Amino acid sequence: MKVSPLAKRMIITIVGIAALFVVASFIYYRSLAFLPFLLGTLLGTGVSIWKVFVLERAVDRALGMDKKKAGNYVSLQQLFRLFVTGVVLFTGAVVPQVSLWGVAAGIIAFQLALYLEQLIYRRK
Repeated sequence: MKVSPLAKRMIITIVGIAALFVVASFIYYRSLAFLPFLLGTLLGTGVSIWKVFVLERAVDRALGMDKKKAGNYVSLQQLFRLFVTGVVLFTGAVVPQVSLWGVAAGIIAFQLALYLEQLIYRRK
């Protein structure tokens, strides 16, 4: 699967932000009690990276469609990504071995990476 340079930068930024969250949780807990946060962060980061791939694929497909069909397709893709995010957050809330805060940190890494990309793009 060919990935655009923007998607590669997004993935690297997501992983970097998630690593910062994990390091901060390790410093906060100072023991193996940070493992549920780590598992949650890995789960949330995985979903964020998956969303980058799915979003890129949706945009590529929508560019080849007519305007109305593309709008419906992109809207359904957005609902699907939102549903998967909700399922992962629910999993983090229900499963005691996974920290909900960790899952939220991994998912928020997507939005933070997007803002950082926009900030860096404006400077260039």
